[in-house]
Parts: sequence; C-alpha cells; structure tokens
Amino acid sequence: MEFDLIELIRRRTIQPRDDVRLGIGDDAAVLAVPAGQELAVAIDTLVEGVHFPRGTAAADIGWKALAVNLSDLAAMGASPAWALLALTLPNADVAFVEGLAEGFAKLAQSHRLALVGGDTTRGPLTISVAVHGFVPPGKALTRTGARVGDAVLVTGTLGDAAAGLHALQHPLDDGDGRAGLRDFLIGRLNLPTPRLSVGAALRGQASACIDISDGLLADLGHICAASGVGAEIDAALLPRSPALMALYDEAGALQFALSGGDDYELCFSVPAQRLADVQADLSRLGCGATRIGRIVEGAGVRVRGTDGEWLATDHPGWEHFA
Repeated sequence: MEFDLIELIRRRTIQPRDDVRLGIGDDAAVLAVPAGQELAVAIDTLVEGVHFPRGTAAADIGWKALAVNLSDLAAMGASPAWALLALTLPNADVAFVEGLAEGFAKLAQSHRLALVGGDTTRGPLTISVAVHGFVPPGKALTRTGARVGDAVLVTGTLGDAAAGLHALQHPLDDGDGRAGLRDFLIGRLNLPTPRLSVGAALRGQASACIDISDGLLADLGHICAASGVGAEIDAALLPRSPALMALYDEAGALQFALSGGDDYELCFSVPAQRLADVQADLSRLGCGATRIGRIVEGAGVRVRGTDGEWLATDHPGWEHFA
C-alpha cells in the first residue's frame, strides 16, 4: 500500500524539468543546478492541530504545505525548482492522499516545480516539505541589510489568516449575511499566496526581507535583530481587508494584523530613495506594497497608535515552545 500511495503522488504531481536527471523512484534524486545560479533551500513541517485545524480539506493541506515553503523562497528572492515531500499518516487513506496530492500539484504546477522525492510513514498526520530554488549569485534577500532611514513595507493585507482561524473556532450564524466574509478569511488561512514574483522583483532593491508566518511584530523583529536596528510602524497605515474590518472591531482587527500569523505576505525594507520605484514595480506585478513605517536606531519594534501614542505590544506573535 505504501508504494501505491507513492505512485499516486508521483503520477498526480509529475512536472517534467530538464534539470531533474532522476526523480521519484530511486534512493535519491539526481538534480542539476544551472550554471550561474545559487541554490536556496527551505523546509517546513505542518502538524494537524498545530498548523491546520482538524477537519481541514486534504487539498487545502496539500496546497498550504507547499505554499508556506514557497513563501520562504519568495522572502529570499529565489525562483522555485524542486521539492521533497515527507508524509506521515495515521492510516493508508487513499482518498485523503489523492486530495492532498491534488492541492499540492495545483500550486506546484503553476510554478513549474517538480516533486523529486520524499517519504511516507505511519503516525500522527504530519506533512514536511523541502523546497529548492535558484537565485543569481550574491542576489539572495536576507534579514541582515536593513539600515536606519529605510522604509518598511508589506505586501497584501495583514491579519486575515488569524481572523480566519478565529472564525473557524467561533462560528458565526450564517443567517447574518456575513458568511461570505468569513469564507474569505478562512480561504486566506487555508490557501495562502506565496509572493514569488515580488521576491524576485525585490532583488537588488530591498535591503532586507522576511515572510510573515509568525506575525508582523515577531517577523519584523527578526529583521531588526539580524540587522542591529529598530523599527517604528504606524497602526493607521497597516493594510487590512474589508472582510477583516467588517467582521471585527478596530481593536480586534489591529491585534490580528500585528500578531496574527499565517498570512505569508512579505515584509521588507527599502532605502527611501527607491521607495516610489519599488512600489510602482510591484503595482505592475499586480501585488502592491504598503509603506507601514521606518527603520530607526535602537532595537525592537514599536507601534504608534492612531492617537500618536505608543501601543503596548504584549503578544508579539506565535512561538512554538512559548
């Protein structure tokens, strides 16, 4: 049965690439890194009940397991090429694996990403994906380059995924006319969009970059720590979706935007003189970026409220072992 599941996954996710010399079916894949490129590698693990709620559709799990990794490549300015998938299942559920492979393949094929190997085993539902991508030498985006005076920007809208999780845990009455808004937020939780084209466009433009997986405060804080700087952001500038603002009050929406995880948008810094050009470039890609603050001397992230006062930020974001 194990090999039947592997063949099912292989058949559904097949993506021919000239740089895959040997893919699924042997003890290891044999891959050719193109000349003049560096290899960027990332891995993430999703555990049922921790990274996705029990009962999440198999196709959504497959999509998200790949999306969170592609978001890491986007944050590095890398273009995806290959992936490995390690799947742990409580039992050999063919229908579940078919759904998971369908969601994985839908996202993978849109980026010409080839699944080249992996593993299956029995245990609590867990999905680990490792992705490999290419970036021109010396052009990878990192967390270490932010400088005092840089502008801080984010793509998309913030807080939607955390609000979607809250909506799942606290169901609304579908008769109140807000079911569509709730579904939008849950969709943002289950089907994040990795900003790969943005990451590639930011090569040579952004001074530092990170994807927002643990919450804006936590992840911008990682940039600050790596770069030896501080950051100030303005609550009034945070981009929030109409759905978020319609379903939650200002305080709740702000908390989701600051500390909610799972948005997988990019947060990056740009020298002030490049700001207008970068925003114009990203608008042409169909994914705008909003300036939310600035890099300053010091350490950590401070948030200025709409009244001009600094806000208390007691819950900066997700930590697995907190």
